[in-house]
Amino acid sequence: MVRLLLASVIPLCLFPALAQDIQSPNPKQRAKAAKDLAKQGSAAIPRLEALLSDPVVEVRIEAVKSLVEIGTVRSLNPLIRATQDNDAEVQIRAADGLVNFYWPGYVQSGGISSSLRRVGGAIRARFGDAPEVVIDPFIEVRPEVIAALGKLVRGGVSMDSRANAARAVGVLRGRAALPDLYQGLRSKDDLLIYECLIAIQKIRDPSSGPHIQFLLRDLNERVQVAAIETTGLLRNREALKDLYSIVENPRTSRARKAALDAIAQIPDEGNRPLLTRFLQDRDDGLRAAAYEGLGRLNNPSDMAALEAGFAAEKKMNVRLAQAFGLVKLGKREFSEFSPLRYLVNTLNSRSWRGVASGYLVELAREASVREVLHSVLSSGSKDEKIEVCRILAQSGGADSVAPLEGLTKDPDAQVAQEALRAVRSVRARIPKS
Repeated sequence: MVRLLLASVIPLCLFPALAQDIQSPNPKQRAKAAKDLAKQGSAAIPRLEALLSDPVVEVRIEAVKSLVEIGTVRSLNPLIRATQDNDAEVQIRAADGLVNFYWPGYVQSGGISSSLRRVGGAIRARFGDAPEVVIDPFIEVRPEVIAALGKLVRGGVSMDSRANAARAVGVLRGRAALPDLYQGLRSKDDLLIYECLIAIQKIRDPSSGPHIQFLLRDLNERVQVAAIETTGLLRNREALKDLYSIVENPRTSRARKAALDAIAQIPDEGNRPLLTRFLQDRDDGLRAAAYEGLGRLNNPSDMAALEAGFAAEKKMNVRLAQAFGLVKLGKREFSEFSPLRYLVNTLNSRSWRGVASGYLVELAREASVREVLHSVLSSGSKDEKIEVCRILAQSGGADSVAPLEGLTKDPDAQVAQEALRAVRSVRARIPKS
């Protein structure tokens, strides 16, 4: 008990001047005190929360930065409160801080906090490409965090703070904020629309498809392409006619490629005439999309065309699409030159592993493919083991738990860590019996 009492008074004893600075009439002193409070950890949170009401924005900014740096669960409520501030920078830093709690390092690598600059009274933020990161399925986000971010998407004090909140919702898979994202899509701001689309991609709720269909002809190429890609990921069949129209009469080659990719992701026998047309196209991107789509039609009559293409093709992206199609049609053997072996071997390629992994995530929904991937966990290279763990984290079944658990004892720490994450993700997805 004595130790606990001492622990509670030590911060005040060590920082007597700091307590005075918090009350100082000089805002620079209060801002410095807010910054220094981070050194005290969780014990300083009540005083930092009080500083969120300071009339000077620089003080509130330093208070939020300290709350983010402390980064404990006790920081969440004050950060939620800070999302309601009337300053854009405070809102942005608070939103990034909420994500940072669930994805440590986000403030430096994914949010825009590190790029914020004040020019006079205006905030300048640099939005790079939206980060691909999303939290693991087993991570549970407090509902009030998603609610706060959704409210910020809908009514932040600047378009930058709204767009940044949409990015945060996507990283946290905030399904409950989908209505807020839909409202963001109706804004006139291209950045906000784009970030809402990327967030919808990450949440992957098929019911979102109709809400984005009106953007398939957007005049901004970046927005249009994102809307097309999202439509494909959500497999919205109702949009197929719009996608056909874009392929036939595209404004840009990029939009045409995205539209054919989206069509390839929506299995429909009505796609066959269009896909067949592009099997011999000179553009390898269009050719790859056509073979990929053909594979998803899952028609055994296409086996010969896919086998001939796989034997003759030179371009890597097209061969990967052909290999995917062949495995889709039932070529599940794991011999030296088999298409499934080709996909797994490509996991060793830094340049192409993302493409191969994407195909294997879809293929691993079949037990016969998972059986092969389970064997890779014990016999594959380090890169293969790590990537297969990530694939099974998304598509593994109950049969994947034991092989993954065995890999948690791998002598390579990175492999063992990925296996543990995969086990937790699979268990979070599989309904408990």
